[in-house]
Amino acid sequence: MANHKSAKKRAIQSEKRRMRNMMSKTKLRNAIKTVKRANAENGENTQELYKKAQSIIAVSAKKGVITKRNASRKISRLAKLLNNATVAA
Repeated sequence: MANHKSAKKRAIQSEKRRMRNMMSKTKLRNAIKTVKRANAENGENTQELYKKAQSIIAVSAKKGVITKRNASRKISRLAKLLNNATVAA
């Protein structure tokens, strides 16, 4: 455990940041899963869910929860999944 006042403050700040990032990552994963599930079930609102997921991914990257490259890759893979489903149908 931290001994100095500044170290104690740092520990508290780090814990808050960790919890915030964890919530953001959970939200991100759930959005991606929702799009994939809707795509598998041929849902009508798949494009709507994709737009929402894309926004969540972009915000996570902007806040520094995930890297810009990682966000780009996730968005690209979701788009590819939806495009392949559209072509197949």
